[in-house]
Amino acid sequence: MTPKKVTSMTQTQVDKFAAEQEGYKQSLGRRQVQMIAIGGAIGTGLFLGSASRLGSNGPALLFSYAFVGVIAFFLMRSLGELVLYRASSGAFVSYAREFFGEKAAYVTGWMYWLNWALTGIAELSAVAAYVKHWWANMPSWLTVLIALAVVLTVNLLSARAFGEFEFWASVLKVGAIVIFLVVGIVMVVGSIKIGSGADAHRAGISNLWSNAGGFWPSGTFHIGDLVQSYNWYGPILVMSGVVFAYSAIEMVGIAAGEMENPEREVPRAVNSVILRIAVFYCGSIFLLVCMLPAWQYGQKVNGVNVSPFVTVFGRMGLGWMADVIQAVLIVAAMSSLNSGLYTTGRILRSLGMSKEAPQLATRMSRSGVPWVGIVGTSVVYLLGALLNFLFPGQAFEIALESASIAIVFVWGSIFASQIRFRQLSDRGVLPRSSFRAPLAPWSSYAGLVFLVFVLVGMAVSGWKSSPHFLEKTDFIVVVFGIPVLAIILVAGWFAVRRNVIENTGGNISPMWNNSGSNHE
Repeated sequence: MTPKKVTSMTQTQVDKFAAEQEGYKQSLGRRQVQMIAIGGAIGTGLFLGSASRLGSNGPALLFSYAFVGVIAFFLMRSLGELVLYRASSGAFVSYAREFFGEKAAYVTGWMYWLNWALTGIAELSAVAAYVKHWWANMPSWLTVLIALAVVLTVNLLSARAFGEFEFWASVLKVGAIVIFLVVGIVMVVGSIKIGSGADAHRAGISNLWSNAGGFWPSGTFHIGDLVQSYNWYGPILVMSGVVFAYSAIEMVGIAAGEMENPEREVPRAVNSVILRIAVFYCGSIFLLVCMLPAWQYGQKVNGVNVSPFVTVFGRMGLGWMADVIQAVLIVAAMSSLNSGLYTTGRILRSLGMSKEAPQLATRMSRSGVPWVGIVGTSVVYLLGALLNFLFPGQAFEIALESASIAIVFVWGSIFASQIRFRQLSDRGVLPRSSFRAPLAPWSSYAGLVFLVFVLVGMAVSGWKSSPHFLEKTDFIVVVFGIPVLAIILVAGWFAVRRNVIENTGGNISPMWNNSGSNHE
């Protein structure tokens, strides 16, 4: 048998990858990287989004978070394998370009930008709503301007400033969760009553199965004056929503291009994902359903969902701790905004370098910040939030749910890139990564199948969510939104195709074939 020979990159390929990284400063240190990785897994999806999911699915939500957590771990190990092959601030856009060609990079980049652009608008709206907990008369537009000004300033300073903001935001988020975990364990182990009078409820593990409907409720139950209905398939379909609670963990791949030592930090950050999900997400959900019946979560105040953590501490008579959690919600939303500006600025620059976005997006500041892309995304944040305040309604919700499709596509791109990289490295075309994903490529195939299920789940749950067609938001997004997005992306590709072809010398194909380089 002829021994495998690893193909070397041509000078053109080396120069192209070096150009993507030119201007960035490797200034993110160990403590910042670790806390960015932790913070990426803790956000409003846990602090707030879990409330409505608990109320509508019961204790079985624990299964949903655990199962999707396994898929998230597969995703991060796939991304880690790619990053240790070649670290890039273009991350999965750069990998899509290398393994599937310029068209794939164009679609991946703009889908990821869409995800963060729409998510950022929602987070700004959330900050404005959370602030009203203390200042009910605070104008929403003023809160939005202040929040956006803070994160924009942080991002324009330097990558290190971004890292410091995320570090301290993560410290606050992790601190709040740790306090809850400690209090929750004491309450559950001690079987302590929560509340007083007729509303008092004793905490304990037995609440997993002794509540209305048991662990996996199905049917309609009368709880006092409340009528609570559950569908047996709810915990399965809700996994499509849990995916978005975990979104942003892939940010480690983008930050790798500005790490001081990615070979050391990326494996540590990636391997800690499963532990963070098990402790912070699954641990928190477990304690929440052990402390109070699941149906008590998910209520709204002034049209805004109440965090389940606020509900628990409020029932315990610890109003001050409920206020702390409310403040952490603001920090979590600000952290998400900060991450959105950081990632979109770098993704837009990667697209700009390949003529798939306006050339203005390639401009860098002296401190190594792609400031034009960051400012551009900020303008979209501001306009989108303004439209939401002026014209609240179903149209905005549909636009926001479109972000769900975007993150599903990006995760799919990561899995697909890892599969292709593993094929090439196993053939000896490319060197093996020093951080190979376990069970790959089968784990990546499983991830792709699951993401298809997510889209199907969104459509089914959306259809069943309301008897009124225009309120079937997720169904509309999947069935009508995907074709609309496809048309927009195809039109955009034809608009930039000539520039891309000129920039690449006519070679827009993948960089590798099964036997070597396509770009020699």
